[in-house]
Amino acid sequence: MNCPWGQKAFTGYLGEDKSTWTQYDSSELIKNYQGPDLNILIDQGDADNFYVQKQLLPEAFQESCKAKGIPLNLRFQKGYDHSYYFISTFIDDHLDHHAKHLSLL
Repeated sequence: MNCPWGQKAFTGYLGEDKSTWTQYDSSELIKNYQGPDLNILIDQGDADNFYVQKQLLPEAFQESCKAKGIPLNLRFQKGYDHSYYFISTFIDDHLDHHAKHLSLL
C-alpha cells in the first residue's frame, strides 16, 4: 500500500501491522488471483484530486494485471473528477460490461 489515503484507511481499519494489509490491497490481491477468468473495466478521471495527489494508483493495478495476464481496460476520462456526475456518465458502460461477462447479455 503506497498511497497516503490507503495507508491511513488501512491503519484505521486493520491496525499498524502492514503485513496484514496485503490481503485487502487490490494490486496485491490480483498478483495471487487463482479464480475464474477475469475481464476488468476501470474508469479513472484525470482531474480526480485523489488521482492527481497519487492517492489512487490505477497504474499499479494495471501493472499487476499485466504481469498476471488478466485483461484490464483502464480508461482515463479527461476532465472528470470523483463526483456523482463522473459515475453517472459511465455507469451504463460498467453495467453492460458486467452483464456481458456474467453471461447476462
